[in-house]
Amino acid sequence: MTRPPRLLVAVLGPTAGGKSALALALAGRYGGEIISCDSAAVYRRFDIGTDKVPPGERRGIPHHLLDVADPTDDFTAARFGREAAAAARAILARGRLPVLAGGTGFYFRALTRGLFPGPARDQALRDRLGAIAARRGPEFLHRMVARVDPASAARIQARDLVRLVRALEVFFLTGRPLTEHFALTVSPLPDVPIVGLLLDVPARVLDGRIARRVDDQLARGLVDEVRGLLAAGVPRSARPFGSLGYRQVLEHLDGARGLAETRDLIVRETRRYARRQLIWFRKEPNLVSIPGPGGLPEALAGASRAVDEALRAQEGDGEENC
Repeated sequence: MTRPPRLLVAVLGPTAGGKSALALALAGRYGGEIISCDSAAVYRRFDIGTDKVPPGERRGIPHHLLDVADPTDDFTAARFGREAAAAARAILARGRLPVLAGGTGFYFRALTRGLFPGPARDQALRDRLGAIAARRGPEFLHRMVARVDPASAARIQARDLVRLVRALEVFFLTGRPLTEHFALTVSPLPDVPIVGLLLDVPARVLDGRIARRVDDQLARGLVDEVRGLLAAGVPRSARPFGSLGYRQVLEHLDGARGLAETRDLIVRETRRYARRQLIWFRKEPNLVSIPGPGGLPEALAGASRAVDEALRAQEGDGEENC
């Protein structure tokens, strides 16, 4: 007798690598529901630049952890870990397969390994670090992080002031880098096996996909989306405005550069970010590499083999325990 699944499938990889399409295909094949693992897609009204799958294209498959926060919320990785674990347990309780999909490696780690509570915010220290960033640029803080915590510097973008300040705050207050703290944490989902699938797309293929994706976002109205968010009162300091695409469009609207230059900048920075994502995920243990240069059919075949193997092993364990 076939038992309900007792595992979570994670579709991970770089931006524009094909994660959403593969997650939809796997959820359709195995009776699953999708949990987004994207730090920008949690925010409402930030749609085009995050490439959320439109409701009409979700094939009736429920999606979780999309549009769960207001733009001014401070949605943390710790909150993601809690809510994603709760969503996964609810999906399993319905006898369905949770399929995690996204490229935010820190969120994946929060779910699979947990996060340490961390010291309370030190506003005076934050103000000093903010003043340094205002004077010398966020990149200077990034170099500071690289000296004390190279692993965190590898995952944090050079202009992500919020995460850079937190990494330095933790180091200065505890004397230990974030990376060491993470090694001592516990997953909020310790009893659910995870099949991690890493979509591994060659750089030359991924570069073309990224350029086409950025062109598509601009054609669908990314600039107008940003204008509309500003007109609706979303402050420029809102966290999702620091995301790729949105930050560069804000600068364009401020007159920093023309649209063509902005497009080229988004493409360049997205390509750099995609390489950092691959570096991050290749260091995660036990991920199954899924070649993806041939598109969805190739990726689905490789991913299905890995999921089938895990389900067979689980059924075999169940029969032994009967």
